[in-house]
Amino acid sequence: LTGDLTRFTGPSRAIGYRWFDDPASRSHYPAQDREFLGRLWVSGMRQVLALRGRPSRAAELVDGLLGVNAEFTGLWERQEVGLRPRGAKHFAHPELGAMELECQTLIDPASTHTLLVYTAAPGSESYEKLELLGVIGQQSLR
Repeated sequence: LTGDLTRFTGPSRAIGYRWFDDPASRSHYPAQDREFLGRLWVSGMRQVLALRGRPSRAAELVDGLLGVNAEFTGLWERQEVGLRPRGAKHFAHPELGAMELECQTLIDPASTHTLLVYTAAPGSESYEKLELLGVIGQQSLR
């Protein structure tokens, strides 16, 4: 759905960091969802920083953006916590177009890692596109 994420190293491995450091990472999401997603990533970083404290990787990510990225700093100052992903997620796939998928979030409380599982309503256009992605994988349709 969002391309090969294994190419990222360092802080860019975290989507919350990448969201603010690399604006191109937003291209996989429709414009109407981006404001909420920015708030979601900041809320998540705030939560992990509260759990892990300093020094931690979470602190490094926050310090790398705070005061450097105006959007991140503004959202950080709102002090929002506890935001959760919405049930339906929208994607703007570069080759297949718009997709609406249901998202189940599985959380490992010991590590604060989350696993997102995406499904689509059988027979829907998004279902067909998701099936196609399962076949073409990383191949380019261009």
